[in-house]
Amino acid sequence: MAHCYYHALSSVRKWGGAVEDYLPLHQWFDQSKAILADPRHRALRHHAEGIFMLEAIFGETLVNADGRVVPVRLVGEQHVREDLGSIPSFADWARLITPQAWMLRGNPLDGAEGVTIDMPGRGEAVAPRSVPPAEAVGTVI
Repeated sequence: MAHCYYHALSSVRKWGGAVEDYLPLHQWFDQSKAILADPRHRALRHHAEGIFMLEAIFGETLVNADGRVVPVRLVGEQHVREDLGSIPSFADWARLITPQAWMLRGNPLDGAEGVTIDMPGRGEAVAPRSVPPAEAVGTVI
């Protein structure tokens, strides 16, 4: 589907109510068109985690104009299925991103040259550390 209004009409056919009950949810999915106006915008929210994000933002349910309680997650699943045919994971999208050199470059923060972080090797236990007194704690940015 090309427009949020048509997704909302589809929701009305499925659960009743009015277009206005569902339009904000469908618009949330497609807000990413503002930064990428082709189907790749869907990589930002059209996946399982995006559906759970929708629920976290809009709540678990909505009450439509007919007084019916509708699970928000089902509305999100409807939107993604109508656009993609199924619900991918974010990993499905990420697998299609070819890493570029600029993505792999790590640069130290200003003044942090020579700073190392001791990380335990695979299977090694993390060594316990004592917590410094509160007056000794500082932040350097």
